Amino acid sequence: MRTDRKVVVRIAAGVALVAALATVVAVFAGSSQAGAKKTLVNTSLSGSVSFWGIWAAEEQTAFEKVIKGFNAKYPNVKVTYTSKGNDMPTVLATAIAGGNPPDVADVAQPGLVKQFVKQHHLKPITYAKKTISKNFAPAWVKLGVVNKKLYALLYKASNKSTLWYNVHSFKQAGVKAPKKWSQLTKDAKTIKASGTPAYSLCGSSGWTLTDLFENIYLRTFGPAKYNKLSAHKIKWTSASVTKALKEMKQVIGNSSNLYGGTSGALQTAFPQCVDYVYATPPKAAMVIEADFVANEILQATNAKPVKDFNVVPFPAITAGADASAIETSGDEIITFRNTPAIQAFVKYLATPKAAEIWAKLGGFGTGNVHVPASVYPDAITRRTEAPLTKAKAAVFDMSDEQPAAFGSTTGQGEWGIFQKFLQNPSSIKSIQQQLEASAKAAYKK
Repeated sequence: MRTDRKVVVRIAAGVALVAALATVVAVFAGSSQAGAKKTLVNTSLSGSVSFWGIWAAEEQTAFEKVIKGFNAKYPNVKVTYTSKGNDMPTVLATAIAGGNPPDVADVAQPGLVKQFVKQHHLKPITYAKKTISKNFAPAWVKLGVVNKKLYALLYKASNKSTLWYNVHSFKQAGVKAPKKWSQLTKDAKTIKASGTPAYSLCGSSGWTLTDLFENIYLRTFGPAKYNKLSAHKIKWTSASVTKALKEMKQVIGNSSNLYGGTSGALQTAFPQCVDYVYATPPKAAMVIEADFVANEILQATNAKPVKDFNVVPFPAITAGADASAIETSGDEIITFRNTPAIQAFVKYLATPKAAEIWAKLGGFGTGNVHVPASVYPDAITRRTEAPLTKAKAAVFDMSDEQPAAFGSTTGQGEWGIFQKFLQNPSSIKSIQQQLEASAKAAYKK
C-alpha cells in the first residue's frame, strides 16, 4: 500500500507531445524538488479530505505522520482525521442515514464493506488498482474486491496466525516452540506436568475463540475451503467443521490445563489473558492470538523480547493445507465520494512510503511487497509482520467477513456460541447446529 508514483508520459507524435507537456506543466505547476530523493511536489492539486477512523492515541499520532508524508507531496490538500472509536459500523450507518458520511473511512469488517456496496453507498477505487496491484500480491488485492470491482484498500494489516509463549515456562518444561499441531497438544500436557497450565484464554472476549477456530480450520483444510465456509457456501454442520471443532477441543477441553479453569477462562477478557502468561511467576505458558499481543506484553508487563517472550507461526495441522497461509485482519480504506484530492490520498496510502512511515514506529503490518522487513523496529515485529508479504495465501478474519449479527456481535452468533463451546466442549453436534441456524438467519437479512 505504499509505492511512490512516478508520472510517465508516453508520446506518439509531435502534437501529442506538446499537449502532454502542457498537461504535465498544468498538473505540476509550481512543483519543486527537495532533498536527495528529489520528491516531486504537486502544488496544483488542492482540496480537502475528511477521514474517519478507529485509530486513537498512539495509532492516531502515527497516522497523522502518514498524513504529513502525503502533504509533503500534496501541500495544498488538507486531510482532516477524526477518531471515531471502535463502533465504526454504527457511526457510519448513522452518518449515511443523515446524508453526511466522511469522504474516506477505515473499517475493520469486510462484511460491512460488502453491505455498503450492496446499498450503493461506496465509490469504487478502480483508479488506484494499478498502484495497488504493483505493490500487493493478488491475494491481497482480492481482499478489497466486491462484485468484481475494487472498493477497498487493506492499508493496515495484522497477522492473526501467531502463538505467543513464555520462554522460561517452555524451558522449565523442557519443550521447544511448536511447529506442528501434534507437537503443541503433546507438549501442552508436558507443560501442565511441570506445574504451569499450558493455555491462557480470553473467553470473555468471544472473538478470541473464533480466531482460534479459524486458524485451526485454515491449517486443517487450507484457504479455498476456509473462504467457502466464510461465505457460508459450506454449512456449519459439515464434516469439516466437526473435525476443526474436535481439534479445538484439544485446547479447550481440559479445564485443568487452562489458567483459572473453564470458568476462569470465560470470565477473562482480552488482553488480561496475555498479562497472565507474563506475570511473575507466570500463570500460564502461552496465549494464541494475533500480532498485537506484543503491544500488550511491552506495555503491561516487564517481559523482554526474545529473552522472556517469543512468537511462532500457528502450528501446521494437515500436510495438504498451506502452512504458510495467513489469517489477517486489519483496516480497509473505503470512500464515500470521489474527487481528485481523494484519489490522490488513496493512491498515496497504497504506496510503500505511506506504510513505511508507520511501520518504523511499530504496531503496524502490511501486505505491501515493497516494504522491506528491515523497516520494522525490532526482531519480534519482523518475525510477525514480514510473513505478511511472503504468504502465498491470505484470508481475512472469517467472523469479520460475515454479517455482524453472526460474526461480530457480543454474546450473539459466533461469539456467543463459541463461548458455549468453551463451557461445554463435548457438545460439538449441538454447537454446529446452533452455528448453522445463526448463520442462516444472518445471511437472510
